[in-house]
Amino acid sequence: MEAFYRTHTYLVEHTISPLRRSLIDEIDWSDRLIGIKGTRGVGKTTFLLQYAKEYFGSHDPRCLYVNMNNFYFQGRGIADFAGEFVRRGGKVLLIDQVFKQPYWSQELKKCYDLYPNLHIVFTGSSVMRLKQENPELNGICKSYNLRGFSFREFLNLLQQLNLPAYSLEDIIDHHEEIAHEITKAVNPTTLFKDYLHHGYYPFFLEHRNYEENLLKTMNMMIEVDILLIKQIELKYLTKIKKLFYLLAVNGPKSPNISQLAKDIETSRATVMNYIKYLSEARLINIIYPTGEEFPKKPAKVIMHNPNLMYSFYPIKADTQDVMEAFFINSLWKDHVLNQSGHDSTYIVDDRWKFRVTDAKSMNRMRHNTDLIYARYGCEEGSGNKIPIWLFGFLY
Repeated sequence: MEAFYRTHTYLVEHTISPLRRSLIDEIDWSDRLIGIKGTRGVGKTTFLLQYAKEYFGSHDPRCLYVNMNNFYFQGRGIADFAGEFVRRGGKVLLIDQVFKQPYWSQELKKCYDLYPNLHIVFTGSSVMRLKQENPELNGICKSYNLRGFSFREFLNLLQQLNLPAYSLEDIIDHHEEIAHEITKAVNPTTLFKDYLHHGYYPFFLEHRNYEENLLKTMNMMIEVDILLIKQIELKYLTKIKKLFYLLAVNGPKSPNISQLAKDIETSRATVMNYIKYLSEARLINIIYPTGEEFPKKPAKVIMHNPNLMYSFYPIKADTQDVMEAFFINSLWKDHVLNQSGHDSTYIVDDRWKFRVTDAKSMNRMRHNTDLIYARYGCEEGSGNKIPIWLFGFLY
């Protein structure tokens, strides 16, 4: 146990978190069992250590961070370890990569039943379906999602600002005033291209090649998050990777499931399942027409965020595709998006209809008052024409 405390102290003391994630204020830390899900690379470990540092400091024995990658846990269960921690006066156990522990959900339920004064916060992959696949956690576990940096967070970090987030309703109704206030503090368009290329994953702050690091992360999402958690045999790995590549090179559109099944030599049903897993891993987003969902064929498959689009060689990322990926990913956190009839038009929450478009091309098209235009290539908007970068302020 002392070795774990030493590691905890070292990690908390050396945690560098230049940006305080807003999720830390959204969580009800009084809950006894809290799950933090998120795709690989978005900073879940740093988030746990940031919480420990802010609420307990580095030497408080009531809080302990442990990682299930430690081989020690191959011979000892979480509940057994938690019991010793509680006997030493422990109150908050932070468990990183919980899915690496066999029978982890049963172990957490055991902790919940045996140690009523213990609070557990654990991290897991976005592929995990916490309550659907682990019914023993229903009613006792509160889950949250940690996402990559929003454009707002990216700006705040690089420019040492404290710009607030806005609701979608605020942006629609007051985007002119909001954009005016933001542009008084910073020129957002100068950094927007940088964000689209390398701003979503926090490891852009590291002194390593971003694209190489992203490629490594993407492979880990498939090799570990999908294969391990979904218990898929290793021999099918190349099929999933090939499918992902084909979806990327084919661009944002409705996939030809029959052709994809032929290309990777599997069934249509398996292709649909693999597409779902890639979506759960936050490698792609799948858009359906209103009223439809899996296992129906998607109306569109698009990369989860623009950073991923720049990592595929020799594809040249199309500006329209990049902007649509940004728009979809920005709204995905709190809103439901469906494909409308027009290829670049989306219905949000069955309430608003948005079209992603170039500001220059709007001069050549007939204006539709029933649409809200998310425009790129402009700093500010007017009426129902909103600069697309502003949707990066939704969280």
